Amino acid sequence: MSEHKKNPPVYRTEKFYKSYLKVTAIIVGSFGPVFFLGTMMDTSEPARWTLDLLSWPLDYKQDYNAPTTRFLSALTGGFLFGWGVMIWCLSVWVYDKTPEFVRRSVLIGLLSWFVLDSAGSIASSNASNAFFNMIVLVLAVGPLWIPAARPHR
Repeated sequence: MSEHKKNPPVYRTEKFYKSYLKVTAIIVGSFGPVFFLGTMMDTSEPARWTLDLLSWPLDYKQDYNAPTTRFLSALTGGFLFGWGVMIWCLSVWVYDKTPEFVRRSVLIGLLSWFVLDSAGSIASSNASNAFFNMIVLVLAVGPLWIPAARPHR
């Protein structure tokens, strides 16, 4: 007598993982426009406020007065937006061909960001950002920590 095996729960399926990659893309990419706005003084408040929040407590010590800060904001915004778009494209054009390699690539990218960004935050006396990074990491990775379950046949 053969055992009847159930299909995996929906949150462990490749279809769900593929959809979740779009959530990851939005989480990562959404920081891009915020920091892009920091490149111009008239629109820098969202970026300034974000930096103030991430360097907790909110004390208004972060500003965008220095041209180098605005330039760094342009670079940061571009990288984050591009990274988010890349994750979205992987979910649309590559995931169906090789879901496990896409999952691993995105996971390793997120973990690499987390380690370097958190270490830099701590080294620059902004350890509170490492805490915020943990929240972003958990949300961005979601179910991607483990491979999707294959349906039983």
